[in-house]
Amino acid sequence: MDIGNIAAFWVVSLLFVLTPGADWAYAITAGLQHKTVAPAVGGMLAGHLVATAVVAAGVGVLVKGQPVALAALTIAGSAYLVWLGLGMLRRPSIPQAGVSRASRSWIRQGLKGFGISGLNPKVFLLFLALLPQFTSTGAGWPIPAQMMALGLVHVSNCAIVYTGVGVGARAVLATRPAAARAVTRFSGAAMVAIGAFLLAEQFIH
Repeated sequence: MDIGNIAAFWVVSLLFVLTPGADWAYAITAGLQHKTVAPAVGGMLAGHLVATAVVAAGVGVLVKGQPVALAALTIAGSAYLVWLGLGMLRRPSIPQAGVSRASRSWIRQGLKGFGISGLNPKVFLLFLALLPQFTSTGAGWPIPAQMMALGLVHVSNCAIVYTGVGVGARAVLATRPAAARAVTRFSGAAMVAIGAFLLAEQFIH
């Protein structure tokens, strides 16, 4: 692959990852609730990898051409975000509470993270729109392999940023329970707003 294409995609991917959204909100919540953010971040990374694999396999083009399938994906992902956001609003997290809840299943944390990324239609559509632009038929690699390589670049960005967000939230808010509650409620409200916007967008169209 052309190193220039990889570098250009790295910049675009980093800008996308640095934009706060549902992934950031969950990383912050995981940092406040648990002793480690690894399971939550790992789940989100798996979701991004699956989205990359789907697009690389060509399934993305098929789904994009099927309005009913794409609408169902969008509605399911949006409803999931709203449900998670409402839960965060009802039960805002504080760092001290993380000690008593640290034994919660890592699998459950990972699955929740996977759902946030893997069911986010914006991630899927972003990859569908961006990945083909950074591939080349003359690169010597099959196009699907190029897309997967770019997906790994994106996942690396996600791993660094989301881990930093989660760990940073816990470190900064560890002695500020009121601020921790406020940040969690803000994150929950952001999830609800994102999900509601995506749902409204489906009904409008």
